[in-house]
Amino acid sequence: MRRLFDGDTGNSGMWVEESIKDNTFVVRAELPGIDPGKDVEVSVTDGILTISAHREENSEKHSDGAYRSQFRYGSMLRRIPLPEGVTEADITDYFKDGILEVKPRRAVPRHTQPNH
Repeated sequence: MRRLFDGDTGNSGMWVEESIKDNTFVVRAELPGIDPGKDVEVSVTDGILTISAHREENSEKHSDGAYRSQFRYGSMLRRIPLPEGVTEADITDYFKDGILEVKPRRAVPRHTQPNH
């Protein structure tokens, strides 16, 4: 019975990938079904990248006299340390096909790692 109230934990979180490509630190976040213009916020404070998103999904199905309604609401938040010296003015973000990509506008030296 407990599983009924736990929700689908596989779909409730935000999957994030961090990498360094061509000396540029890149963060990619999977945000399917999210409207980036109104449901996503990206900010940097004290060297920490914060990605927050809110999802509201509703679906209704009518068939053969039956009615089924489903909804899923939730907020997601990830905080990722950035390479030293990166500020909010330094980052750019791009959203396509449910993937948010955030990266600094300038290259990160090879020896520089995120502030983990």
